[in-house]
Amino acid sequence: MKRAAAALVVLVVVGAAAWWLTRTAAVAVAVVTVTRGPVTATIANTRTGTVDACRRAGIAPAMGGQISRLAVADGDRVAAGQVLLELWNDDLRAELELARRDERAADSRREEACILANVAQREAARLTRLREQGLASEEATERAIGNSESTAAGCTAAGDLGRVAAARVDVVTAQLERTLLRAPFEGVVAEINGELGEFVTPSPVGIPTPPTVDLIDTSCLYISAPIDEVDAPYAKPGLPARISLDAFPDVIFPGEVRRVAPYVLDVERQARTVEIEAEIIDAEDTGLLPGYSADVEIVLDSRQEVVRVPTSAVLPEGSVYVWQPDSGLIELRPVELGISNWEFTEVISGLSEGEVIVSSIDRAGVADGALAEPE
Repeated sequence: MKRAAAALVVLVVVGAAAWWLTRTAAVAVAVVTVTRGPVTATIANTRTGTVDACRRAGIAPAMGGQISRLAVADGDRVAAGQVLLELWNDDLRAELELARRDERAADSRREEACILANVAQREAARLTRLREQGLASEEATERAIGNSESTAAGCTAAGDLGRVAAARVDVVTAQLERTLLRAPFEGVVAEINGELGEFVTPSPVGIPTPPTVDLIDTSCLYISAPIDEVDAPYAKPGLPARISLDAFPDVIFPGEVRRVAPYVLDVERQARTVEIEAEIIDAEDTGLLPGYSADVEIVLDSRQEVVRVPTSAVLPEGSVYVWQPDSGLIELRPVELGISNWEFTEVISGLSEGEVIVSSIDRAGVADGALAEPE
């Protein structure tokens, strides 16, 4: 009896040892719990984009000359039409004053000529009445009528000379205006390439030179960035966009697609892209500056409070590994998927909120039916 009991104990120990040595080891896996939340379908730029101003002008005076007055400095905000700088123009100002005096003199001569014409007209009318009564000679009457017509023509000629003098004032005023550099729109002076007393010249045809003033309208900013050619058919003007910048890591700026280029850039054969532009909404209050690097996500669709899983946990064929807490086994389960982005994918059916899935799908040993334990 004792020998039988001892043999039984030995068999149990040997069996337990054999099971321990031959058992399948559990795979250590990373798991996540299926939750509900928003999922947004987006497409993003393939390379970093750049913040630029909707209106930016490098401007210079229309004629060459010496800078006699700088009315603004770098960083100043200016209004449309405000004078930014002035070239030496004392000669034109003197010529303008002369033209204005000539205009006033012409007006005086016209007034004099027209008064004489009015007097002559009344005299001719008086003698004509006296001639009809036989109280004035025919010769005196005809002489008065001729004088009236002559002075009337003199009045007209004096008026024409006055208009010529006024046109001369306009000509000199236009020449003087060419020595003033005015802001074409409201904005901020980014840079002035010139100092008081320096000479500036317009750019020769076909030879670009640095502008005298670089003016930026910061009330309208946009991002220009490339997207992959396969995403281009989905990008449409008017779609909402989310804009992120390295300079503001915790802020997402709202935007809107304003342009999609009508052609594909063949910069590299294996990376063909389409340029898009996304305008930042209410850019004036953001404190952004042209030149910042930025990334753009174009929002194609958005769903709220849907069952979602990390996109990295979805297999290419549209299935996920579900971990069963009771048995510790992994189950390969097909699921119906909805919209997705780089972070989350919507699950329409096949999974329920609260189930646990394996997120480390590329780890060795992860397979359907495998024993696993969470890390």
